[in-house]
Amino acid sequence: MAKKGLKELNGQPCESASNPPASGPEVGPGAEGAENRGVPNFAFLRGRAPSSDPLHFFIARRWELMAPAMVCTMVALGFTSRSAPGSLSLLLSFAAVLLCLATPWLATVEGSLHHRSWKRYPLMLVTIALPMLLFGMAAAQWTREVPALDWRITIKGYGLLVLLATVLLDRRLTSIVAATLGVWAGASLHSASLGTFGLLGAGLVIGLVAAMRQARLAREESMRLAIQERERHRAEELLREYEETGQGWFWETDRRGLVAYVSPRIAELLQSRQTELYGKPFLSLFRLRAEDHDSERTLAFHLSTRSSFQDVAVRAATDEQDERWWSISGRPVLDQFHNFLGFRGSGIDLTETRKSQQHVTRLARFDSLTKLANRFQMSEWLEKVINSPRTENRACAVFLLDLDRFKQVNDTLGHPAGDALLKQVAERLRLTVANMGRVGRLGGDEFQVILPGYHQHEGLGHLARRVIENLSQPYSIDGTRVTIGASVGIAMCPEDGTSSEVLIRNADLALYAAKDGGRGRHHFYDDDLHSDARERQQLEQDLRDAIAGGALELHYQPQIHTKTQTITGFEALLRWKHPRHGYLSPAKFVPVAEETGLVSEIGEWVLRKACRDLAAWPNDVRVAVNVSPLQFANAELPSIVAQAIADSGIAAKRLELEITESVFLGEDASTEAMFGALKDIGVRLALDDFGTGYSSLGYLKKAPFDKIKIDQSFVRGACVEGSRNGAIISSIVGLAEALGMETTAEGVETFDELDLVRLLGCSHIQGYIYEKPLSSAEVVARLERGLVAVASGPRSARASRQPTTRKVVLEHGGHVYHGIIRNISATGATVEGLWNVPVDTEFALQLAEGTVVLATARWCRRGRMGVEFVHPLELDASGNVLIAPTDVAAGRTGETGAAGLLRKTG
Repeated sequence: MAKKGLKELNGQPCESASNPPASGPEVGPGAEGAENRGVPNFAFLRGRAPSSDPLHFFIARRWELMAPAMVCTMVALGFTSRSAPGSLSLLLSFAAVLLCLATPWLATVEGSLHHRSWKRYPLMLVTIALPMLLFGMAAAQWTREVPALDWRITIKGYGLLVLLATVLLDRRLTSIVAATLGVWAGASLHSASLGTFGLLGAGLVIGLVAAMRQARLAREESMRLAIQERERHRAEELLREYEETGQGWFWETDRRGLVAYVSPRIAELLQSRQTELYGKPFLSLFRLRAEDHDSERTLAFHLSTRSSFQDVAVRAATDEQDERWWSISGRPVLDQFHNFLGFRGSGIDLTETRKSQQHVTRLARFDSLTKLANRFQMSEWLEKVINSPRTENRACAVFLLDLDRFKQVNDTLGHPAGDALLKQVAERLRLTVANMGRVGRLGGDEFQVILPGYHQHEGLGHLARRVIENLSQPYSIDGTRVTIGASVGIAMCPEDGTSSEVLIRNADLALYAAKDGGRGRHHFYDDDLHSDARERQQLEQDLRDAIAGGALELHYQPQIHTKTQTITGFEALLRWKHPRHGYLSPAKFVPVAEETGLVSEIGEWVLRKACRDLAAWPNDVRVAVNVSPLQFANAELPSIVAQAIADSGIAAKRLELEITESVFLGEDASTEAMFGALKDIGVRLALDDFGTGYSSLGYLKKAPFDKIKIDQSFVRGACVEGSRNGAIISSIVGLAEALGMETTAEGVETFDELDLVRLLGCSHIQGYIYEKPLSSAEVVARLERGLVAVASGPRSARASRQPTTRKVVLEHGGHVYHGIIRNISATGATVEGLWNVPVDTEFALQLAEGTVVLATARWCRRGRMGVEFVHPLELDASGNVLIAPTDVAAGRTGETGAAGLLRKTG
């Protein structure tokens, strides 16, 4: 059926011209029944059988019809002349009829010969020319014997037979000439005149020329038909393979839109037989629904309007679990009178293409890892909310979330574990937000939540706390217990912005403030954050200018040997004198340098500068230089250190590199290799701020440290009754001594602290009790006085407090709290009225109208809280605390001196 359909679609005949069928009898549909009924098998009673190729074969199948024609001619001649032929005429006529009736057998013989074989010509003379010759002789003999039979009648009989021969021989010019010459030669044998033989000779020449021309035309036509046949055969094979491989299929309908043909592959997909689909509506092969795509309704439109269409996507009416889609093309078929006959076209499978398109769409709009909406879709949805036609529908809130300590999971457990963690975070976040809004992942460990509609601060704060709490619960990753945290920044529309760009920027500023406030918190946007961001951006630009202009400085703080009280070295401390703000704390600009990548450039400058300054100091004095984690991760660090030592001409052992514990977060072979490379140079290594980071005693077994530095947070408060800091210092000292390392206590400022660290066995001391940081020139002058150091400072670290009763307002995270100060000093105060305040919580403390100071909670017990001011307050001449800034009291609007440490409320 497929082959038939292909040939019908191409409009080509089924018979092959290059391989003609045998010229033997091929019985038509009616012939077989006739034979079964006993009817004689005459040619005129048989159905039309295929004829042999007139280009290559001389004998036509229908030539056997010449036998009854000859009989009828003889009867007509006898009826006209009222006579009967003689015995010779009957014998000749009977021989001619028998030869004509033998045509099927002789045609079969000719069909078995090659079309270039010479044997065909004698066979043609016997089959065609000889019967005509015999009949011509028979008719001529009868005409001569019977005077009543006129030659004019006989010649008319000859003419009718020649005409019939022309029809039966069907464009076989050589055979027609042979038949014509045969009949006239038979008629001319009785006259035997010279003119007759001349005419027959001319006819023979004409026959030979016709035969030669016919042979040439046959060869040319054969080549042409062979080429056409090869092209047609190739087209059929290609179309058949196209159908059988399932790449495409063909269809045809009648004028009523009913299926007239469809490829077998489609019938298999529709779980039907090919014949069962014939006669069904073409549209029944597809699922056409009103809610489906417009293209499906377009197909019905084209069929109804009888217009051509191309690449119309439709869904197949199959019972497969997955949807199957086809692309249909078709055109109307018209007859020669432009009457519509139906449609004819083709189709291809679109299923995989649509799956690929859907996959691309998912990649473009959804996060491939968590299946949440991605940044593009979240931005699109936020724009849709903000640009809503109705003003009351434009309100919304935006949460930006950032995971705390996620990088640690990636560094310690690997990225696959990090991906698994992100999936669990996404699921928890989706369940927490539920139907309140839409959740998306912007990339990395950053997520976004959009909550449409108006929301109160309390409700948003409650949701943010639930999000933080749920995301902070432990996770199980491949059997490992993992705990992270989250920080949330919140911006609201229209209060904090009426465009998506402004809202996202303000939510990001709020998120940054939440992380800067200690992480694990949420923060609402306020205008101060924007000003802080501008200030930070300006600070970054000023820092770049300072690096380019050489405005950075190095100050050095002495490190004193505890027993000998002599200077053994100095720690290099970075200082920057801002052109407008004066000296800025490193805590203010170093984080900016780390975020912008400037810390590596600054660190290399510090290293080279410290080595150059060290070259002018006594040989038994060392210098300590801090190395940031970013510098430590740089594979070029050993070569930079070696080059700085070589350029300054100092001994490598005089340089001490201070490294923090954070370098061990991503501990791998490269970390160990870096330690080995630095030790090969000969420098000393010190572990800085021990106990304040992700402390692990495991790395002390492998890292070749020469010194452990005890952070000042353990030194401060160590002398306070009930403090455990002294026990921690003692443990660190014991550990260092057991490992053959020195210890340096940082931040020693009072004699109480000095006596304690001496008692606990610290080998070195660094702090204001001996010296404040000195400039390079001051270090040279100090060393000229000798290496002996003398302690000087207060006995106790506690500032004198004055009792008071003052109502104050504290602000934290957008919330306002009321309290009462019971006592206050230049460095801190005791506040009543707040319960369960976490240590290190930061507050904006309003001491008086227009006076706000930043404070940090240090303890909280039974409704009382001790806070430490970020910057000490000013004292008057009698030592009492000044609540209002000096400049404010004097009526000036500028901020100078200590007043610059405070800020006024709006």
